[in-house]
Formats: sequence, C-alpha cells, structure tokens
Amino acid sequence: MDAIFQILTLLGSLGLFLYGMTLMSEALQKVAGDKLRNILAAMTSNSVSRILTGLFITAVIQSSSATTVMVVSFVNAGLLSLVQSIGVIMGANIGTTFTAWLISLLGFKADISALAIPLIAFGFAFMMCKAKKKKSIGELIIGFSLLFLGLSTLKASVPDLQNSPEVLAFIQNWTDLGFLSTIIFVGIGTILTIVLQSSSATMALTLVMCSNNWIPFEMGAAMVLGENIGTTITANIAASVANVSARRAAMAHSVFNVFGVVWVLILFHPFLLVVSKIIMAMGLDNPLVPGASSNSTLYAISMVHTLFNICNTFILVWFTNQIAQLVTKIIKNKNEEEVFRLKHISGGLLNTSELSLGQAKAEIVHYAQLCKRQYAYAKEALNTKDPAKFDELYKKLEHYEQITDRIEFEIAKYLNEIADGQISEESGRRLQAMYKIISELESVGDSGFNIARILQRRNIHDKTFDESMIKKLNYMTELLETGFDAMITNLTLGYDKISDISNAQNVEQDINEYRNNLREEHLLNLENNVYSYLTGVYYMDLISEYEHVGDFLINISEAIIEIK
Repeated sequence: MDAIFQILTLLGSLGLFLYGMTLMSEALQKVAGDKLRNILAAMTSNSVSRILTGLFITAVIQSSSATTVMVVSFVNAGLLSLVQSIGVIMGANIGTTFTAWLISLLGFKADISALAIPLIAFGFAFMMCKAKKKKSIGELIIGFSLLFLGLSTLKASVPDLQNSPEVLAFIQNWTDLGFLSTIIFVGIGTILTIVLQSSSATMALTLVMCSNNWIPFEMGAAMVLGENIGTTITANIAASVANVSARRAAMAHSVFNVFGVVWVLILFHPFLLVVSKIIMAMGLDNPLVPGASSNSTLYAISMVHTLFNICNTFILVWFTNQIAQLVTKIIKNKNEEEVFRLKHISGGLLNTSELSLGQAKAEIVHYAQLCKRQYAYAKEALNTKDPAKFDELYKKLEHYEQITDRIEFEIAKYLNEIADGQISEESGRRLQAMYKIISELESVGDSGFNIARILQRRNIHDKTFDESMIKKLNYMTELLETGFDAMITNLTLGYDKISDISNAQNVEQDINEYRNNLREEHLLNLENNVYSYLTGVYYMDLISEYEHVGDFLINISEAIIEIK
C-alpha cells in the first residue's frame, strides 16, 4: 500500500511540475505573445537572425514546443517559408536548454519551494485584477511557483534507494550493459517525453534520478538525447491537421534532432569527455568519476543538453536547404497544392518610402493572384459530384480564406510602418488606395469561402442543381475570371500607366446585367415549379455572392484610378 501511495505521490508531483510549466508558458505567451509573434513574422533571409529569434522566443516563453507549434502555424498560414522555419526551430532547440539550467541552478541548489506559497499569494492578488495583462502576470507568478513546488515535492517523494534498493533495482540492472544501456536510456527518454508531452518534465525527472544516484551521469546523458527526439512529437501532432508545408516544417524538427542524436551516439564517449572537461574547468568534480558531487552531475546533464543543441545547430545550419529538400521528398505533395506566402515584404522596409511602396504593390499583385486561384477551386467545388472531392475542396477554400485574412493583416502592418515615415502627398494617396485594395481583396477571400458554405448547405439538405443551372453558374464564374484578369492587369500597370479602367467596368456591367436576367428567370421558374424553393434559394445565394465579388473587383480598379 505504501508503494502505491509513493508512486501516486511521485505522479502527482510530476503533474504539479507539468501544470506549473504549462501555466507559466501560457501566461508568458499572453503577456508578450503579440510582440513575439511580430518578431517571428518579421524573419529576414539571415540564418543567424532566424536562430537568434527562435532562441530568444523559446528562452522567454520557456517552451520549445510552443515555439515550434507557433512556427508550424505561421508556415501553415504561408507567412514563413520552409527554409525560414528550419532556422527558427534550430534556435528553439538551443532556447529550450535554458529550462534545464533554471532547474539545475535554482531547483536543486536553492529551496525556492519555501517561497512558492508566498509567491502564489502575490500571484493571486494579480489574478483578482480586471486587466487581462495583470491577470496573465498573476498566472505567470503562480505557474513559476507551482513549477518549483512540484520539483521540490518530486525530489522529496522519490524512493530512498539506500533503504529500499529494490524499488528501482530493475533500472539499475540496465545501467551496466555497455552501449546497449545507452540505447535503452535513449529510448526511455524518448518514451517519457512522448507520454508527458514535455521535454522539460523529462529533464526534471532525469536531473532528479541523477542527483539521487539512481543512474550514472552517462545514462542521464543518454536520456537527454532521447528527450530531444521525443520533443519533436508535439510539433508533428500540431502539423498533422495543417498543410503540406507545415508538416514538412515539423518533420524538419525531427530530422534535426534525430541526426544530432545519431552523431552524438557515434561519438558518445568523446562527447561526454568534452562535457566533463568543461565541468571541471568550472571548478567542479569530474561527473564521469563515480562518487562525483550531485552539483557537478546536475550541471553536466544541463551542459550535455546545451552542447548537443549548439553543436548540432552549428553543423546543420550550413545544410538548411538540403534539410528542406529532404523533408520535401519524405512528405510529398499528393494534391499538388501550391504553398503561398509573402514574397516581397518579408524582409522589412527598404531605405525609402517609395521603394517600400513598390514592394507593397508587388505583394498586393501577388495577393490578387492568390485570390484568383481560390476561385478556381470554388469552380471545381461547384461542378464536382463526388462528396469526398467536395470535402477536400471545401477545406482548401477554408484554408485560402484564412490565408487571405492573414496576408491582409501583414500588408496592412507593413503599410502602417511606411505611414510612420516621411512620405509625399502622392505617396499618401497611394497608401490610402492600398489600404482600400487589400480590404477589398480580403472581402473577395471571404466570398470564396461563402460560396463553399452555400454549396455545403445545399449538399446537407440533399439538393442538386440541374445542368441548366450549373451551365449558367459556370458562365457567371467565367465572367468573374475575366474580372479578375482585368483587375490584376490594372494593379500590375499601376495608376501611372493606365488612363482608364473600362476593361474592369465592362466586366462589372456584364456581371450585373447577367445577375438581373437570372433573377427574373428565377422568379418565373419558381412560378412554374421548375425546381424547389430551397434549391432556388441556394442558386440565387450563389449568384448574389458572385455579383458581390464583381463589386469588390471594380472597387479595386476604381481605387487605382482615384490615386490620380
């Protein structure tokens, strides 16, 4: 009975540590989340800046999993390229080593748990505030306190091997099997991290086991290697529902860590020898010698984690493109869905406002082309009779709508930065026109998904369009395609090269006239019971949506000509 209680206490302590870590990480993201996201979104083509960004964000929010999930979401939205994401992930791997040092320096050397309860009182006081930021600060303080309270309880609840050596005798039996022992403990570290979904929790367990002499330093180092493999699971889970590029980013995280573990295992003893030399240079005992102080063992385990990630990053940073090619081959694009991202403004502002406006214009043209491609999928969704194919297209249209929302936000943010500088009156008019254009393009993206939802509701109610209705709707989409072409042409030429927008006006007039004809025809068809009332509702909803898109397109061309 005592053994069961001891195991439950151990699990409860681990749960408290994990909850504290999660609460602290989430609170930090709430306090500084927007700033961190802005830093992450403003990646340049510089490999060093990517690594430093990943390192900084992970060190701040104390969670490499949170950083990698954030990176995956940005790749999914098309705001980071695969190559950029790999650099950030490398930095995140270095940043996560701060947790191990935090635990080693504070969790074992000083009894922070004595201050935990008073700190929770401070945290609770902040939690009582109405301001969201102060509440988040309260959560941060409480999370920090619970983390070390859990670690303290974890240390106190572990079995005393001197008095009851049989409790973990089975683990000790695995420590003297040579290289096989190393592989076994790499597996233990991997499995524990997968189960706990936190490399920090497994690291805490490893430090406790080493400080209590359950396992020697070498086996603790092997567990650290396993933790680096296990931690990639979180990003892969997050990416499992994302697009191809996001799944590749998560896979790159796995490739990075697995490669690192392989080369360190090959050079395991020389690697540990280097770690021991560093620890002895710090004035501590040699962790490879039996009977070394617990402090030297703790610092050595943390050094293994840090040195592994720094060396691995230094080796692989030169092969970022090759890693991208490898994961592209591993995760093939079965649906041949293109990856869209910011192409022209991801590097930040240029030297002058005029050049920056040129960049913004190029990005807006790309944005318009993206919107046009969305409607190609909408046309497919209209014409398909296969439910599985429709579901696939529906998801694509939903994804495109999310991308158009995000790109509008990123371009608007860039235009805000331009507006903060010194610009001419003419540039001011261009800037105002660009704000209007991206707003209209975002509405075009919304309408693309609205079309998908109308078709989905039609399918749910088991209604179908006859061949005549499909033919007329297809003609409407052809008119829209012509409208898109006119709008993109006008955007590309710009206000200084076009004298009128008759190409766009003519298409908009054709769309309105055709809509009016179909509306009159629809009323006659209802009187003659050509189709059911509900079918007619979905039919006219689609026609209205197409007509709205035509309005958005002409608004864009009008915004261009109004700059003059």
